Amino acid sequence: MKSYVELSTLQVTVAALLIIVNAAISLALRLRLERSFLIASVRTVLQLLLIGLVLDWVFQVERTIVVIAILTIMTGIAGYTAFTRTAHAYAGMLVDTMIAVWASSWFVLAFAMFAVLQGARSWHDPQYAVPLLGMILGNTLNGITLGLAGVLDGFQSGRGQVETLLALGATRWEAARETIQKALTTATTPIINSMMVVGLVSLPGMMTGQLLSGVEPIEAVKYQIVIMFLVASATALGSVGVVLMAYRRLFNKHHQFQYDRILKK
Repeated sequence: MKSYVELSTLQVTVAALLIIVNAAISLALRLRLERSFLIASVRTVLQLLLIGLVLDWVFQVERTIVVIAILTIMTGIAGYTAFTRTAHAYAGMLVDTMIAVWASSWFVLAFAMFAVLQGARSWHDPQYAVPLLGMILGNTLNGITLGLAGVLDGFQSGRGQVETLLALGATRWEAARETIQKALTTATTPIINSMMVVGLVSLPGMMTGQLLSGVEPIEAVKYQIVIMFLVASATALGSVGVVLMAYRRLFNKHHQFQYDRILKK
């Protein structure tokens, strides 16, 4: 016997009608966002239905190569998305972004599968690997995007200060350190804020989903604790990695700031 309410297509449609509120606000205030809301709504439904069908098939097949392929596609999309979300770029940024996303998310996922979820059927169990990587990537993507945007904007707006420090004899690290610190603070602040209020102000999506599906509250809490620490670690690793790679590309070994490498998209 199912311990949750199984939603019908009609019930889901009724919930989707709430987007009319967004459209009405846009029309009333002349925000001109009605088309964006419509496109976003259609994409939400189609993308989630597609991933639902794919995951249903993956869970039944349970073949290693299929699971790895799904994880690879998810990671590749996340890396490319992080690359496209910044206003500025530099040669090699896409490669750096991919490396940062891949290394941080897969390292944390491997840690979770081997060290934490030892009760899983295998290290590539799709029931755990796919949703875990999805949550890790979503947060890592945001951290990497904020870190990249922060460090590139900081180097561009603070060019004078950086070059002055270098002219006075500072090393490339000494000249770039303040900008790097600010970028990493910006990148990790969202996950810190989430951890500060989780359970008090917000109930995360995974925990809410488990509660709605009938999982015991304490068990749902245990999983959410694990998720929060996995996400925090991946976000920090990805942000630090991509910011330091950007720093190495923009400053050469002779401690020269290569400002001309920063390009506006």
